Amino acid sequence: MTRATKSKAATPPPPTIAAILPADVLGRLAALKTTGTPDLKQQWRELFAAEPPPYNRRFLESRLAYRIQELAYGGLKAETIQRLEALGEQLDGGNPVLRRIRGDDKPITGTRLIREYQGVEHSVTVLHDGYEYQGRPYQSLSSIARAITGTRWNGWLFFGLKNRRGTA
Repeated sequence: MTRATKSKAATPPPPTIAAILPADVLGRLAALKTTGTPDLKQQWRELFAAEPPPYNRRFLESRLAYRIQELAYGGLKAETIQRLEALGEQLDGGNPVLRRIRGDDKPITGTRLIREYQGVEHSVTVLHDGYEYQGRPYQSLSSIARAITGTRWNGWLFFGLKNRRGTA
């Protein structure tokens, strides 16, 4: 008994991405800021040989800037990539769920946060396990903001550590 086999279509070779001359890097990087988004997406297709992700313009600019430099000067060495992966494994044990959890983004211990509110300057010191305001310990910036204003506030927003869009 024989078995009919389907002929496999030849897979096309991966697209070749042209190298970028180091002399062209600065001009190309500067042009990213003034290039229209459709053109940025076209550059993405040319430099990554893939469709651009549906992210914002800032993301496209930063990734294209990195890719331009990578193609001109070379990427990370294989040993560096392996070392970074090993360090990542040490931090999260290879658990991809842990990689998505944000680290503690509290200011460094000893930092003084200063905020003027209704003409009075308020100073908060960041401690290892909380904050100190007027000689008293507090667990959160929000509780300090409430002590200062008498109303509920997002402490990070009140002290200027986060803008309304959620970034520092």
